[in-house]
Amino acid sequence: MWTYNKMLQYPINIKCTDPKLAKVIISQYGGPDGELAASLRYLSQRFGMPDQKAKAILNDIGTEELAHLEMVGTIVHQLTKGTSVEEIQKAGLSAYYTDHGVDVYPQAAAGFPFSASVLACKGDPIANLQEDLAAEQKARSTYEKLIDLCKDNPDVIDPLRYLREREVVHFQRFGEALRGVQDKLAQKKYYMNNCK
Repeated sequence: MWTYNKMLQYPINIKCTDPKLAKVIISQYGGPDGELAASLRYLSQRFGMPDQKAKAILNDIGTEELAHLEMVGTIVHQLTKGTSVEEIQKAGLSAYYTDHGVDVYPQAAAGFPFSASVLACKGDPIANLQEDLAAEQKARSTYEKLIDLCKDNPDVIDPLRYLREREVVHFQRFGEALRGVQDKLAQKKYYMNNCK
């Protein structure tokens, strides 16, 4: 089990609003490669892992992704806090504002809402961990693109860099889990017994 500390995993203090930037960063909140999808994917896949170490890795990373979801939501909130309706319109957020006001709603930068259809849960530990490795690389790549878009805003770049670094660590941990699961399944001759 884990405990919730009522503070962000990494501090966020954005001094200047920028609703245009919020419009793209929201993708890491509710987009297909974002933190909500990652947390739900890992916390769902953990049940089918063949050993406690792999289950623990998925649980640890899944709950950390929830902390990242909180961070991304905080970034989006601080980028839009106190913006005028005119600024929202100019940023191209009129439709979003109409439906959600300035609440942080899980959607992709392209505007489509979060869907559980992006979760890959196959019931096969090797397939799931391969998907998790790919998911971490996609998230890393998305954070790098967002950092490119933020070149003039160090208050946003700093937490995005932190989040990007955590994706690299998660990739490494999933690699460890995959090697362990492969070894365990090879000992049981899992795939040979299940292919008859």
